[in-house]
Amino acid sequence: MSEPTIRKAVNVLEFLSQDAEARRLYEMREKALKDEANMIQGAKQEKAMEVAKNLLAMDMTVDVVAKATGLSEEEIEKLKQQLH
Repeated sequence: MSEPTIRKAVNVLEFLSQDAEARRLYEMREKALKDEANMIQGAKQEKAMEVAKNLLAMDMTVDVVAKATGLSEEEIEKLKQQLH
């Protein structure tokens, strides 16, 4: 266990296994962090879709829109069909 990350994880695990309230608070914090990350990811996805719509409206090709937004070409094709 010379790896610092592993040592830290083991220490956290030992601490949490001793105290039910600490474990509950830890789990709540982890859930909150995951929820926040999901909200941020959803907002990024929505923004990418909005940008894709604008680029498609400017007659950009699907591959260019995909590269610009990070969306897949399949997602862009579906979006393009919805717009027409």
